[in-house]
Amino acid sequence: MSDFQIVVCGSLVPDPLQTLEPLSGATAPSLKNEMMLPTILDPWAAHALYEAANLAKKNQGSKIYLVSLGPKGKLQQLMMSVAQKVGFELIAIDGSASGFTEPYEVSEVLASAIKSIPNLDMSKLLLFGGCSSASRDAGVTMQLVAERLGISDFFLGVDELIIEQDGKLTFKERVEAGQYLVSTCSAPPVAVGWSTGTLPVPPNNPQLGMMNMRGVLPALQKAKSVKVSAEGVAYSKVEQPSQRRDTRIVKDTPVETIVQELVEWLRS
Repeated sequence: MSDFQIVVCGSLVPDPLQTLEPLSGATAPSLKNEMMLPTILDPWAAHALYEAANLAKKNQGSKIYLVSLGPKGKLQQLMMSVAQKVGFELIAIDGSASGFTEPYEVSEVLASAIKSIPNLDMSKLLLFGGCSSASRDAGVTMQLVAERLGISDFFLGVDELIIEQDGKLTFKERVEAGQYLVSTCSAPPVAVGWSTGTLPVPPNNPQLGMMNMRGVLPALQKAKSVKVSAEGVAYSKVEQPSQRRDTRIVKDTPVETIVQELVEWLRS
C-alpha cells in the first residue's frame, strides 16, 4: 500500500426536489430564482468524494483535495453540510455553477486550480469526479481536465477501485447489460469518473465538520474569481420537458389487448 494525493472535482447543483424553471436570458439561459434555490453536492461527485475518503482511510498518509467551482456564498452554505461527511482540503473557485456553461472552459479553470496545489506529486495523483453531473451533464468535463493535466489513463462509470498488494489499480467500469469491464493500471496518475460506487452516505460528524471549516473558510476567502460561460454556443430556446398523461380505466381486458395498446401508444 502507498499514500495518494486524491483530487475530487465536485460542485453544487440545485436540489432535485425543487421545481427548476429555465429562462432565456439576454446572453445565456438561466434558472428562475437560481441564486435562491437550495443546493446540494452533485450526487455523482459526492460518490467520488466518499470513495476517496474510504481509499484515504485504507492508505495512511493519503490526502484529499476537493476542487469546487461555484458562487462563493453558495459554496459556503454547501460546505457546512459536506464538511461533516469527509475530511478534505478545499480548493474553492468563485464562478458560475450554472448548467449552461461550456465544459471546455470549466475544465480549463479546474485544471488550473489543480496545478496550483502546493507540492502536487503526479506520481501519486488520483483525479476523481462524477461520470455525469446533475447540471453540467456533457459527459466530457472530467476527461478534458485529465487531458489538460497530461493524464492518459481515464476510467469512466467506475463502481469500484481496488488497490492490489503490488500497487496496481484495478477498476470495475459499467458497461451494457449490467456487466463490468475490469481494467488494471500499473500506477498513478489516473483519472476516474465515478458512477454510484459501493459505499453508503457517511453519517454526519460535527467534530469533523468543525475541523474542516477551519480550512474551508480561509479557502473561500481567497477563492479566485473566474468567468466561465458558453462562448460561441447559441441557444434557440430553453423549456421544461412537456408532460403527457393519458389515463383510461377499463375492466376485464385481456392481457394481450393491453400489451397491444401499449405498443401502439409507444409507436405513436
